[in-house]
Amino acid sequence: MILISHRGNIQGKIPERENHPDYIDEAIALGYDVEIDLWSIDGIFFLGHDIPQYEIPQAWVNQRYDKLWIHCKNIKAIEWLNRVRGFNWFWHEEDTLTLTSHQYIWAYPGKQPIENSIAVMPEIHNEEVLHCTGVCSDYIKRYK
Repeated sequence: MILISHRGNIQGKIPERENHPDYIDEAIALGYDVEIDLWSIDGIFFLGHDIPQYEIPQAWVNQRYDKLWIHCKNIKAIEWLNRVRGFNWFWHEEDTLTLTSHQYIWAYPGKQPIENSIAVMPEIHNEEVLHCTGVCSDYIKRYK
């Protein structure tokens, strides 16, 4: 099963650290993939959920491409990722599901069971993840 830290969280939400590059690196060092929120504004990349918060160089994203599940937060981020290829990215709002660029089913919280999907935050609705390909959670350590 693929274990994905939600914005760097491992054992619960720490909002003041979410999407911070150091926090993401800590989760990767522990062996997890990480879902991040990526913005592109005037050719500059930022991490942050509701707003572009932490400026990051393109090299930072490139060096971690195989561990990141990139939630594009604006159209410019999608345009860039679609152009360079190789990254696993997606866009969604409150859709039941979306497909990532690597063809994974990314399921919105509360929509399980969807076979072979990535269950996002299954703990919110006490969802079964037995038939999922992976889990993305603020409490990802529980699923190890």
